[in-house]
Amino acid sequence: MKAIRINEKDNVAVAIEALKSGETVNIGGKSITLTTAVPAGHKFSITDIKKDGAVIKYGYPIGCATDFLPTGIHIHSSELRSGLGEILEYEYNPEFSEPTRKKSGSFMGYRRENGKVGIRNEVWIIPTVGCVNAVACSAERAAQKFKTDKIDGIYAYNHPYGCSQLGDDQNATLDFLCGLIRHPNAGGVLVIGLGCENGNIGELKKRLGDYDENRVRFLVCQDEADELSAATEELKELCDYASLAEREVCSSSELVIGLKCGGSDGFSGITANPLLGSLTDRITAEGGSAILTEVPEMFGAETILINRCRTRGIFEKTVALINDFKRYFIRYGERIDENPSPGNKAGGITTLAEKSLGCIQKGGSAIIEDVLRYGEPFSKHGLSLLQAPGNDLVASGALVASGAQLVLFTTGRGTPFGCPVPTVKISSNTPLFEKKKNWIDFNAGELLNGTEMSELTDRFYKYVIAVASGEIHAKSEALDKRSLAIFKDGVTL
Repeated sequence: MKAIRINEKDNVAVAIEALKSGETVNIGGKSITLTTAVPAGHKFSITDIKKDGAVIKYGYPIGCATDFLPTGIHIHSSELRSGLGEILEYEYNPEFSEPTRKKSGSFMGYRRENGKVGIRNEVWIIPTVGCVNAVACSAERAAQKFKTDKIDGIYAYNHPYGCSQLGDDQNATLDFLCGLIRHPNAGGVLVIGLGCENGNIGELKKRLGDYDENRVRFLVCQDEADELSAATEELKELCDYASLAEREVCSSSELVIGLKCGGSDGFSGITANPLLGSLTDRITAEGGSAILTEVPEMFGAETILINRCRTRGIFEKTVALINDFKRYFIRYGERIDENPSPGNKAGGITTLAEKSLGCIQKGGSAIIEDVLRYGEPFSKHGLSLLQAPGNDLVASGALVASGAQLVLFTTGRGTPFGCPVPTVKISSNTPLFEKKKNWIDFNAGELLNGTEMSELTDRFYKYVIAVASGEIHAKSEALDKRSLAIFKDGVTL
């Protein structure tokens, strides 16, 4: 197979391999002779498309033709323009069916005192403000002597914020940090503050609510004569406590997966993202949970999500999620369709609608049960949408703050980054998997070679369960994951 038409409504097909001008390919029983070369992952017309006519991929318009496009021509940036609007009105036309519930599987996790389940048993050091990052890093180094074989790691998570912020901007930082403090992958947490910052420990505690004093400790550096010695003593006790934790059998209904893509290419929406969608459907059918974010990469595909909202109230929250993010772009004088990235374009993605239609496939066909603001913890089993941008580090961190125990990250270009939880990389194509074995954990490119989706989903499900149980570590866990990227939208004093 040299090319694929994704949906029977499509008037373009995607090249599975690099195709030459003059080459003939068969699409749905029709022979198409190419009039231009087409790189792998890029699209070409399989019928004549008139000027200003819709270019259809995934069964939906991805933009308009800039000129008449004859059959067999490579379609990319000069042949296609975005058709996205700005603030839109939507109607609620529910279009979903209840999934067939599946018997829950199980994994080996850590059940915390509050009943939440983690998949790692780490000790985290969280600064309230960038001013104490150096103290946090020194404390991390000093605490390594307390690590036991029951502790997966001791990590300081640095960031530049926590002071000189105002209003909603500061509130978002506090909510994000509270999400990390609550996270069940941490068997012990030391929160280090300076003392004079406006996002100080006192303000943080107002948002944090109840917490286990054995698991969470606080230190104000300005109150200590020797803050490093004080932090080291607190970390010794936290390590002692964390070392008491044991893995136990937990239902797959307690899994919370974060869904993310980055460095996407023309195959992402054909292989890796649909694979995540298939896994999402399975996990949510077993009573588990998934969180989908990257709101700007919903633009152009939002009506599909909107019609999968369980209730009108969730529909209204989804509309607000989309339009509020568009207003964020407009407020700063930016075009809402200023996407995809250069890497996306090199991989064959031309417009934001095209990128979005591939991106949202990570959510499968699951019913949308909730919409979360940035830093808000998930509370409903099933699929939730989360307010966050498309930026890899910011979005992945947001997934963690909302409770994702691991992040499943699809990519067609590759990336080494990791966030505070295991970040499993899934390649959209086999050449990337073969080239970057130190980055990529699982290959969805097998779907292009004839592997059935059901077979690959079964294998991927078992892989995710093994990662959750600690039997396998994601490649990202061997790399540095110590920096946090917090979403900032506001004045710095």
